[in-house]
Amino acid sequence: MWTRPLLVLALVSLPFSLVESPRQLQAAEPADDGTAKAGPAAWFAEHETELVELYRWFHTHPELSFAEEETAARLAAALREAGFEVTEKVGGHGVVGLLKNGEGPTVMLRTDLDALPVSEQTQLPYASQKRVELESGGTTGVMHACGHDVHMTNLVAVARYLAHSRDTWSGTLMVIGQPAEERGAGARAMLEEGLFERFPKPDYAIALHVNSNTPAGTVSLAPDFVMANVDSVDIVVKGRGGHGAAPHTTIDPIVQAAELVLSLQTIVSREVKPLQPAVVTVGAIQGGTKHNVIGDSCHLQLTVRSYSDEVRAQVLSAIERRAKGIAVAYDAPEPEVRISEGTPALNNDAALAARMKEVFGRAVGPENVLVAEPVMGGEDFSRYGRAGVPILMYRLGSVSAERLERFEQLGVPAPSLHSPLFYPDLDPTLRTGFLTMSAAAIDLLQPQGSR
Repeated sequence: MWTRPLLVLALVSLPFSLVESPRQLQAAEPADDGTAKAGPAAWFAEHETELVELYRWFHTHPELSFAEEETAARLAAALREAGFEVTEKVGGHGVVGLLKNGEGPTVMLRTDLDALPVSEQTQLPYASQKRVELESGGTTGVMHACGHDVHMTNLVAVARYLAHSRDTWSGTLMVIGQPAEERGAGARAMLEEGLFERFPKPDYAIALHVNSNTPAGTVSLAPDFVMANVDSVDIVVKGRGGHGAAPHTTIDPIVQAAELVLSLQTIVSREVKPLQPAVVTVGAIQGGTKHNVIGDSCHLQLTVRSYSDEVRAQVLSAIERRAKGIAVAYDAPEPEVRISEGTPALNNDAALAARMKEVFGRAVGPENVLVAEPVMGGEDFSRYGRAGVPILMYRLGSVSAERLERFEQLGVPAPSLHSPLFYPDLDPTLRTGFLTMSAAAIDLLQPQGSR
């Protein structure tokens, strides 16, 4: 009898027949000289084999955050081959490519470069075999378990197609390969190294991200907040150690920490306005060494999520206040509270989202354009919006409807992003990402007043 993990492994290895949607097959477009020029669907069909090969190269050569040297070099080479002016090593291994094509707006398309410390278990013939040593001394596998290999392949495809179709747009196409998205640090690193000073500041910025629970062949988007502020909080609760049989001679930090964990849970339920999303999760707690020893300290690690800046400040202040207040109640030393800023909330530009909904509907059919549900995950693409650029990140379905239905029938969830079992159904995922992003870029890259 199979256990659930083995059943899932067998399930995700099954092949599926993928049927192309008629709406995604666009006719050839006439060129200026009267000859037929391939539209995006025809261009993708012609180049799909080489794009799949590129995807498999990215998938089998994953690199961790701020170590994306080989990945960045391959992306830079592909952009140079397409005719882009390329600058490397912006904010670490960041890549910036520019393609100037007359007067008009500047549009930035972004991909992330980094992979995750995850040992792949998909059993695909091109599954990642890479392993690296950790700073802690152990080793781990490395895998593109968050779809960045799809993102990079898509960016190259769109860049090549727009270079091929310069008669359809005017302006400057700016494509960037950003390092260290998984650590929430790459966008800031590129901005701090002058991304919008050394290069044109874009009028719009677009990115996509694969989604593991919507069907391949679809995209989803929404205006306003779609991803959260992310902060990490470390609290060191302090006490006075001693013998476990004589607690009256000590100040027990573990008892303090236990009370603090419960107190933290009421910040959202009793201090934050009910209509404002927020999360406070204690993800780790470490204290003590032995059954009969009361230690001197206990360490808590929290993740804190919110949307608005006001709620973010309110929750972080409440965490510090409660930690210090409990210490006073126990006559304990003041705790150490350290907040490390993660990423700001991702706020899609409402007008851009509405415009792209129409564009995507024309590209893949309105029935394949879904409404994205806001989540409490984080994405540092948000920083480009904070820098004054109208941004849109949309989600790209990556698992076939047949496979999603089979998971549902078996009562097991589809492997999520960051799972060692995640993989995309490649053909419809790449095609839909390419058709929507190339349509977005061409729609935005038009001289003012010509749309």
